[in-house]
Amino acid sequence: MTAQHRATSFDIAQLAGVSQPTVSRALRGSPTVSLATRQRIEAIARQLNYAVDRSASNLRSGTTRTIALLLFRDPNPDDTVVNPFFLGMLGSMMSACAQHGYDLLVSFQQFSSDWHTDYEDSHRADGLILLGYGDYADYRARLEQLVAQGTHFIRWGSVQPGQPGLTIGCDNVAGGATATRHLIERGRRRIAFLGDATDHYLEFHDRHRGYAEMLARHGMTIDPRLQIDTISTEEDATRAATTLVDRGVAFDGIVAASDLIALAAMRVLAEAGIAVPGDVAIVGFDDIPAAGLANPPLTTIAQDSGLAGRQLVETLLARIGNREVASTMLPTQLIVRRSSGDLAS
Repeated sequence: MTAQHRATSFDIAQLAGVSQPTVSRALRGSPTVSLATRQRIEAIARQLNYAVDRSASNLRSGTTRTIALLLFRDPNPDDTVVNPFFLGMLGSMMSACAQHGYDLLVSFQQFSSDWHTDYEDSHRADGLILLGYGDYADYRARLEQLVAQGTHFIRWGSVQPGQPGLTIGCDNVAGGATATRHLIERGRRRIAFLGDATDHYLEFHDRHRGYAEMLARHGMTIDPRLQIDTISTEEDATRAATTLVDRGVAFDGIVAASDLIALAAMRVLAEAGIAVPGDVAIVGFDDIPAAGLANPPLTTIAQDSGLAGRQLVETLLARIGNREVASTMLPTQLIVRRSSGDLAS
């Protein structure tokens, strides 16, 4: 191509022996074009130094080729803090978007703002991924509004029957049960739970359900004094762990509803002269990077953040494409480290 003749999609179509619409679909990453054809078209486009005019293409199709990832801040004095587990999803979400020819727009949000009307309705994105939220009783009304206005969205959270919209999440009940069984197998009999066990925080509520069911299965009485509500902030988790210690009720194990809560509890116990795992064994939830770096390293229930990120993008794109999709529950895995001690003899 000369400077006077800039390459067009029609030039590529002629050289590839396909139609111009096929070229457009191939360069968008459409699954309707075979891999071999797409690779041939992409190779010719590179040879011709062809660049897709994204603005014109999007205008013609009525789409933005953009997904908006809305991250909701935890109630924390430092409003730049993002839950480390969510950060673990970002790479896989960006990769999945790129594979489909989409951009990922990442935005911090205040829960009190009008995020539920700002994006797809103003044609800034074709769909929304929602990560993090506060009280589910308040949040659910926003989700119902998104459904009513026909917004394409998906969220990471607890998968429940009858929820508005699509949700991807892990099997929190099974994860809570696995953590509790692990401590019981290590001879722990007075096991505390740190995490909000109400239905205002559904993921923690489900993890507490698994904890309670496993205790009952082993004929162990649930002591309400060993459960303290907390969310995943350092300040609140420190308060909860301090309250547990100050109650003076005997305990030899802790199931924490998140790694952040577990790490705060480990610090509180150390300051109180309580050895981990000698006196108290601890299991967290999430397997954030800091879990393996703690002293002692933290046993935890791992959620596959890479798989979670890909699943969020793939399911949302299917929904945007008007394909039938459903909410999905992903498995968890126990990662054993030194914080839970040795097997009971």
